[in-house]
Amino acid sequence: MRIVGGDWRRRVLRFPEGEGLRPTPDRVRETLFNWLGQRLDGLACLDLFAGSGALGFEAASRGAASVVMVERAAAPFAALRANAALLGGDARLEIVRADALEFARSSNRRFDVLFLDPPYRQGWLDRLQPELPRLLNDDAVIYVEAECPLTGLGDWQTERSGRAGQVCYHVMRRGESIGTD
Repeated sequence: MRIVGGDWRRRVLRFPEGEGLRPTPDRVRETLFNWLGQRLDGLACLDLFAGSGALGFEAASRGAASVVMVERAAAPFAALRANAALLGGDARLEIVRADALEFARSSNRRFDVLFLDPPYRQGWLDRLQPELPRLLNDDAVIYVEAECPLTGLGDWQTERSGRAGQVCYHVMRRGESIGTD
């Protein structure tokens, strides 16, 4: 996996095959960060199903003040830690081994950007929805990858969306839906 923008642009990171990992493709990450703005300076980000870390590392590379990456599985968690060390052990990166729902329920922190790329067809989005208002700042942005198009998630409505192969991706903000791209 290659980081597509920011301070670590073109750096290549390794992660284990299998484990159900679906790294967000380069083209989709480029689109996402065009939508969010190329820099995330000063923002607190949460990558709740970190997997390969594609989204979390990309956010840190683009200036996020802090990035918490949550991963439950042992092999991807070890790869996240190794990749963070490869990038210099950046203090902005916090890698947590935990269940995503348990982390969401127990965290006292609030975030500006939430990356949600959960395993498909397991009901994760429905289970996480009640935790979002407590976990996110009022003007927070949510990025969601899902197996089907979504109009929103709780108070957050889809502002922009796209499709790449089997992946439907969405940027959501609180308030009214604006449309799709």
